[in-house]
Amino acid sequence: MHHDPLAAYDALTEGRRHFLRVDALCDAAAQRFPGLVPGADELAADARCALKDKLGVEKAQGEFVAAVLSDPAAGRHLCHAMLLPREESARLAAEFEAKGELSLPGARLHRQGKAAVVTMCNPRHLNAEDETTLGGLETAVDVAMLDPASEICVLRGGAVTHPRYAGGRVFGAGINLTHLYQGTIRYLWYLVRDLGLVNKLYRGLARPDVDSELDGIEKPWLAAVERFAIGGHCQILLAVDHVIAAQGAYLTLPARKEGIIPGAANLRLARFVGARIARQAILAERRLDGDSPEGRLICDEIVPAAEMDAAIERAVERFTGSGVVSAAGNRRALRIGEEPLDSFRRYMAVYAREQAECHFSPALVANLERHWDAARRRG
Repeated sequence: MHHDPLAAYDALTEGRRHFLRVDALCDAAAQRFPGLVPGADELAADARCALKDKLGVEKAQGEFVAAVLSDPAAGRHLCHAMLLPREESARLAAEFEAKGELSLPGARLHRQGKAAVVTMCNPRHLNAEDETTLGGLETAVDVAMLDPASEICVLRGGAVTHPRYAGGRVFGAGINLTHLYQGTIRYLWYLVRDLGLVNKLYRGLARPDVDSELDGIEKPWLAAVERFAIGGHCQILLAVDHVIAAQGAYLTLPARKEGIIPGAANLRLARFVGARIARQAILAERRLDGDSPEGRLICDEIVPAAEMDAAIERAVERFTGSGVVSAAGNRRALRIGEEPLDSFRRYMAVYAREQAECHFSPALVANLERHWDAARRRG
């Protein structure tokens, strides 16, 4: 049965009076408008399959979300929904305020002076992102911004167990390619991540009753990069305010080699390094060493690895020493010039449709087998 996606969105959100996150939106649409997006049984059947054996029923979710995001009013409303704190975040913020630390799946949070420090934790997979980390990391980001006792937020990678880096910190290896190949990462994972987690780093948290472009809850974000920021972790650097990289650290966006689109990097990277280098990085896997002229367009400071803790402390003091009353206002004003919400919304409409095609492409499976030896890896 054919349903109009915008009429469905209007009905599901009661005329845009009610906010639904993108995954809850697709669940509700499946129940109320059968045939618009796949239902729970269809999704469950495909979820059990390796990526190469999936039927691709989730592509319909991409079409639906792309149609919503293409409409200025509905699209802004969905972006607003995704910038609201997650349901459990207020409760966990109270717990963090009391204890000064919090442990979540995929992330730890602790307070260090005036900073709320979010540490990404997936030690077996070089801090790669997957279904086991996304919800916890986004919640940690919410709690850091909601915390009344901190003025700035820090994001860094935890220590990993990989033999090559054992016990050392790495910022992160991007999407978990083993899980991607095995079929345990949903298509909607990309949208939850880029409309939620990454956009919150860039835009702060929305309030339910006011346009998120005009007001919200936000603090400056500082990222500390040890070893490498690959793929999705490189994308994150384009959404924060200050990047400190250890000597020898490098950045790459190998998504094309894998066969997917690197989140919002196609929208944001050219602002940092120019259109030509952005194309080389995205289309031809150009590696950007932190301490190169191009790398320094993304990394604000390069420090010896052993001095990272001290460098973070100095940066926190610099950002907070004169008070941060103007930090949120300046971030908001910078965004109006560089990436208005409507630019992001229109980009994500294209991304929602194109990433669905990429995710279920036979070429993605072939690339993972060729470049990642995915068939022989264990989760």
